[in-house]
Amino acid sequence: MKLRIAVLPGDGIGPEIMKQGVAVMDAIAAKFGHEFEYKEAMVGACAIEACGDPYPASTHEVCMKADAVLFAAVGDLKYDNNPTLPVRPETGLLAMRKQLGLFANVRPVVTFDCLLHKSPLKDELLRGADFVVLRELTGGMYFGEKYQDNDKAYDTDVYTRPEIERILKLAFEMALQRKRHLTVVDKANVLASSRLWRQIAQEIEPQYPDVKTDYMFIDNASMRVLTEPRFFDVIVTENTFGDILTDETSCITGSMGLQPSASLGEHTPLFEPVHGSWPQAAGQNLANPLAQILSAAMLLEHFGLNKEGALVRDAVNASLYANVRTPEIQAEGGEKYGTKEVGQWVVDYIKKA
Repeated sequence: MKLRIAVLPGDGIGPEIMKQGVAVMDAIAAKFGHEFEYKEAMVGACAIEACGDPYPASTHEVCMKADAVLFAAVGDLKYDNNPTLPVRPETGLLAMRKQLGLFANVRPVVTFDCLLHKSPLKDELLRGADFVVLRELTGGMYFGEKYQDNDKAYDTDVYTRPEIERILKLAFEMALQRKRHLTVVDKANVLASSRLWRQIAQEIEPQYPDVKTDYMFIDNASMRVLTEPRFFDVIVTENTFGDILTDETSCITGSMGLQPSASLGEHTPLFEPVHGSWPQAAGQNLANPLAQILSAAMLLEHFGLNKEGALVRDAVNASLYANVRTPEIQAEGGEKYGTKEVGQWVVDYIKKA
C-alpha cells in the first residue's frame, strides 16, 4: 500500500518522539512492502515564530493532500506563562481540527499488566480495563462565542443537532464492534446543551437495539472511570467534558506517555499521542515515544493494515515487559533508556519478527 503522510512534529518533545514514530513506520513499510511518503509541516509555537500563524495555510494544504496526518504536540512555556498573548500554539491545534473537520477524537484506554503498579489505583480495579472514549472535537465552549474584559468573561457552549447526531451514530457503531455497551456522558440536569445531547441520544438509541445504552452525568462518570473502569466499553461525550475525562484516564494506564489517539471526520484523519509538548524536557532524550508509536499503529489499522498494527503493538508490549522503558515508567533499579533507545528497540523488534 502507498500512503502519503503529513508529518507535524510541533513543539517541545514533538520532534524527538516523531522521529521514533516515523522510524517505526519505515520499519513496517520495509517488512511488509508498503510505501510511505512523508511531507513535514509546521504547527504550533514553531509556526508562530516562523510566520505568525500557529496553523499556516501551507500546513493545511499539506494535510489536505495527505492520506493521513501523524502529529506530535504543540505548546511552549513562553505562551503558557503569558495569558494575554493573542496568538497561542494551541490555537493552531483547534484550527487544524476545525479546518480538517475532525469532529471525533478516539482515545483507547487499556491497561498493561506489567505497569499496573504505576497507577495510583488498586490492581483489582484496573486489571482487564479496556474501553474507548469518543470525544466531540469541533463544537462546544472551545469554539463558541467568547468575551473577556477586566470584569467579565464568558464562553458559550453551542451544539447543533447535526453535530451531535454524527458523533452519537459513530459511537453506537463503535459499540457494535466492541462489547455493545455505550455510555453517554453529559450534564443534562444543569446544561441546556447537555439536554439536547441526551434527547438526541434517546432518539437514536432504538435504532441500535443490540447496544446496551446508559446515561451518566459527567461528575459521576469522572468518579466511576477511576473506581469502576471495567464497567465501561464506549464512552461518548462533548468537547470540554471529553478533554477532562480523557486526561483523567492516564491514571488507569499509569502514564500519559502510553496513550495514543485518532481524530476522525470530514477530511484527512489525524493520529497523535495525547500528552503535551513537555518543553522542559525538549532535547534531553527523556520523553516516552510509545504513545507516538501506538498512534502510528492506529494509523496503520485505520487503513486496514491490521497485521502491521498488531506487530507494532506486540513490539510495544514486548519492550515494556523487557523493562526497556523511559524513566517515568521504569521499574525500580531498571536500566536507563531514553527516547531514542526505546524507539530503536521497537524498530529492531519489528525487523526481527
